[in-house]
Amino acid sequence: MGLQRLSISVALCTHNGERFIREQIRSICLQTRPPFEIVLSDDASSDGSVDLARQAVAECNRARPEAPIALRVLQNAAPLRVTKNFEQAARACEGDLVALSDQDDVWRPERLDLMASTFERRDDLLLLHTDAQLVDGERRDLGGSLFQSLEVTPAEIAQIHGGQAFGVFLRRNLVTGATVVFRRALLQSALPFPTEWLHDEWLATMAAALGGVDLLPQTLIDYRQHGANQIGARRRSLVEKVRLATASRGDTHARRVARAERLLERLRSLGDQVAPAHVEEARRKVAHERLRAGLPAARCARLVPVLRELWAGGYGRFGYGTRGAVRDIVESV
Repeated sequence: MGLQRLSISVALCTHNGERFIREQIRSICLQTRPPFEIVLSDDASSDGSVDLARQAVAECNRARPEAPIALRVLQNAAPLRVTKNFEQAARACEGDLVALSDQDDVWRPERLDLMASTFERRDDLLLLHTDAQLVDGERRDLGGSLFQSLEVTPAEIAQIHGGQAFGVFLRRNLVTGATVVFRRALLQSALPFPTEWLHDEWLATMAAALGGVDLLPQTLIDYRQHGANQIGARRRSLVEKVRLATASRGDTHARRVARAERLLERLRSLGDQVAPAHVEEARRKVAHERLRAGLPAARCARLVPVLRELWAGGYGRFGYGTRGAVRDIVESV
């Protein structure tokens, strides 16, 4: 008996994306294994993004009539913003698998075939992500990949391959939505997406909590960096890192507490779907972020609680280790 062939939907979100949308649509339609539908959720565009998308799909269907792709368009009169716009698109998808798509990238022809076949071999898999090639607005190679810009380590990759993605994602997000395909069944636990989180971080963390995340090392998309990205990728220089470390904390820590609390609430609501160890780690994450948010204004007064938390392992488990501890001591209020 052969493997079950899974159907694929694409959740494509747009906002004033007419500069790149045709090229992206064509790269989706001309996949070696095309999706059966594209759900386009447009976030109050004032340009011709939607009309260009319709034209591009029609062109592709004329060129490949044996594999027509349905286009469904959802248009928002008022913008929902990134997370809720992707939620709207994902909710409307009907395929077994949902591939997330930005408006300005270009997919390699084999992307969906490689990713869908991985799901078909692995019933446990809920979410799969990949590396991406960084290119500029004209698709000129910027000389690096997404994983390189994120400084993804071999240890992190090994942990994700080994089923330990939840611990990795409690430290930092390594999943970029433009590279993601997930099993639509994940939405049963992940909806609604909390506004404190970006959609890709939330989906990845929820999938990891439920036990099914992996990555492919291939660069399966050209990920454009053109100055107008809502979310982009670029490696920071040493000077930028120092400037960031000493900058004002503002409401950063309060927002991190809110994110951690939303995650813990959701995991608890899922009962025995989530391993108790994951719930306990999420609880410890909340405690760690609350400690950081409650640090005193005076730098000298932060030294003891920060070093105590560093010694206890909190900074290593939920952040950037010693680097994070030093930042909490030196940053301004």
